[in-house]
Amino acid sequence: MSVHCREVITLQLGHYSNFVGTHWWNLQDASLSYDPESPPGEIQSDVVFREGQTLGGHVTYTPRLIAMDLKGSLRTLRQEGSLYDAGKDTAAVTWDGSLLMHKESPPAKNSFLEDLDKLDKGEILAEVDFSSSPQRSAAAAGGAGGSVSVESVNSRLARVQKGYRLEGSVKVWSDFLRIHLHPRTISVIHQYNHDGEAHRLEAFGQGESLLQGSVLEELEDKLHFFVEECDYLQGFQVFCDLADGFSGLGSKVTEMLQDSYGGRGILTWGLVPVSRPDSTPVKDLYHLLNCTLGTVHMANHSSFFCPLTLRGGLGRRPSPPTTFSHLSYDPSLWYHSSSALALALDALTVPYRLRNNSVPMWQVADTLAVSGRKVVAAYGAVPFPMMHGGSLPDALSACSDAPPWKPLSACPEAADGRCYGQWATLKGFEGQKLISSLAPGTKPPTPLHSLHSGEDVLASYVASFYPSAPLALQLVATPSKLTPPFPQIFSPALDAQGFLQSQTPPAGSPVPPVSSVPVLTSLQSGPALGSWLSELHRGAVAFDIRRVAPSFLSQGPELADYQEALEQLRLQARCYRDDSAGVMRSSSEDEEDD
Repeated sequence: MSVHCREVITLQLGHYSNFVGTHWWNLQDASLSYDPESPPGEIQSDVVFREGQTLGGHVTYTPRLIAMDLKGSLRTLRQEGSLYDAGKDTAAVTWDGSLLMHKESPPAKNSFLEDLDKLDKGEILAEVDFSSSPQRSAAAAGGAGGSVSVESVNSRLARVQKGYRLEGSVKVWSDFLRIHLHPRTISVIHQYNHDGEAHRLEAFGQGESLLQGSVLEELEDKLHFFVEECDYLQGFQVFCDLADGFSGLGSKVTEMLQDSYGGRGILTWGLVPVSRPDSTPVKDLYHLLNCTLGTVHMANHSSFFCPLTLRGGLGRRPSPPTTFSHLSYDPSLWYHSSSALALALDALTVPYRLRNNSVPMWQVADTLAVSGRKVVAAYGAVPFPMMHGGSLPDALSACSDAPPWKPLSACPEAADGRCYGQWATLKGFEGQKLISSLAPGTKPPTPLHSLHSGEDVLASYVASFYPSAPLALQLVATPSKLTPPFPQIFSPALDAQGFLQSQTPPAGSPVPPVSSVPVLTSLQSGPALGSWLSELHRGAVAFDIRRVAPSFLSQGPELADYQEALEQLRLQARCYRDDSAGVMRSSSEDEEDD
């Protein structure tokens, strides 16, 4: 591990967060390379991965991750993983009486997991002639019997390019997990069920009350293990479900991190699926209240808090889901919507994962969370529409009326160009030109074409929409690499590298799978968040919770604490409001708006 590596520990709290996290880790795994002849990549994988060794002496490379979920959520995945399996207990049975054994059939594995098993066991897949590849993967580390080298899974799966159609077979996040996990990664909460009607983690107070006893002890033990092996821990990235009881657990977890690891960055992403299969009017109300309380408390205990969702809003009657020009995803499938959010997160988390010119977590947060404004909004162009063989000025000048990104936090952009701070990241332009290559003496078609660096081009473009906003930006050539089982949800207008083709292939012609994509993201703090937080507040105070949903408070919080949280939300919304001159409004004006 590099002396200058600043490690990050990831926590995934809740089922949808684990969906997004699984796609995100698969993306990281697909970019790993151990070839000593290759130059070091732009992304320093040691920031989020850890090196270890199995009991058999095999080197492993696993996520520095703690993932929490409910009983029944793992299906075919063993909680302790398989890397450090010491084998079955072969001690003799001393009971002399008769034995009656009941064996339950394990859940069936989909075609992707079956192929992973074959690779782990060193079996050759008949479809493909595998040749040596410099790229290696964490997924095969410690394969069965040590018969598979670390390089197997990435190179082989990339060559298989099987059309895994997992839309009908993905039930839980482990159904498309392509990497091995450390035995200390998974934590199952046995008090609540993933499926069924009984014992569901539905309310904020239920989650808050979980972090005690054995659950707290197990989390502290796992944290201590991962923290102790870090040399330069920069902080924690927390992916937390916002719409169910995990919002309460996440609030307590971030509070614990803040108390125990003060001074470290805590970047919290509140994740919400577009829809839930078991939705009812009462559950929709619970979802709104969970989002409301989770936003208040996790923002208080984090360096910044960013909701992430493709829903049109967090209220009970949201607008239609976010759409992208070159994505054809099914909003009702968590497998699809989580993949789009993971692509965005791959770019959003770049600044503190770079090998060179890395920006520590706390500095990213300080750039955005100014004057107590700790809630930020995310936007993304997934993928960024860039013509193959074109240039960055060409791509941006084609979007002169509005930025190409769409809301990823259910927060529409302000139309007046006001913004307190912004962090823009362009990832994946590898092989394309960042500046114009006009012949000498040719008049530039736009001001962007006259600039001499990619940074200047992107900064000038963003400033045309936000002329007075402080801006930080990062350009990373390395794309997000898409390997099985990432869903092929892309427009046929894209080529294999995710760039726009000059001509769309004729209908019915075979379309090669998209293997990488460019992504443009923006993190913003601005007045638009004041309206977003006010809308959240209005939705929560629009009814008497004691009459409409008395059971929501049955396990906490107390009514007085609930009302105090709503008041904090109202005050938080006021922090984002100002007039065009940047002067804060008076309290009387705020009360009129509320």
